[in-house]
Amino acid sequence: MADNLKQLSDEKLMALIVSRDQLAFAELYDRYSGKLMTYFMRMLWNDREMAEDQVQEVFMKIARQPELFDLSRVFRPWVYTIAYNNCKMEYRKAERRGRPVSLEKAPEPSDVNAAIPERVDRKAFLIKLKEVLATIKEPHKSTFTLRYFDELSLKEIAEIHNCSEGTVKSRLFYTLRKIAARLPQFQNLVS
Repeated sequence: MADNLKQLSDEKLMALIVSRDQLAFAELYDRYSGKLMTYFMRMLWNDREMAEDQVQEVFMKIARQPELFDLSRVFRPWVYTIAYNNCKMEYRKAERRGRPVSLEKAPEPSDVNAAIPERVDRKAFLIKLKEVLATIKEPHKSTFTLRYFDELSLKEIAEIHNCSEGTVKSRLFYTLRKIAARLPQFQNLVS
């Protein structure tokens, strides 16, 4: 049975979860917990404990009310919408405690290593990119992260942010332009 679950789409697994299938829930957890952990680490100041708590929170929401998922939709943007909204709540909490969100420790952009040509000092680029990302405000930072780290489509990001694809493109353009301006030595990588 478990092998059969691996063959099912996320949406079919959610249909089984609605009928309280625990094996389907475990399969979905296995598929997404690592991805969400990486996302939360990037978005929430590399705070492992906070990221772990947020992954558990997302899956608790799914376990408690799986019927909130519209089975006619795609699962991936839906789960990232929950994750993004959790990040926004954490940012609000941080600001209330006097923690300036835009100046926090930047996410660890290790996944972009493959996109950096060999002739570029990868470590220097990633350090500088982290510094710039720390100054990018929401929703631009999340749009950039979802597109270039989590490799979501423009359509999926638009769904997560509840905006048009044109708005997503505009945010990416603005963010890439800002990064390029602050990293002139790496201009060809980010423009």
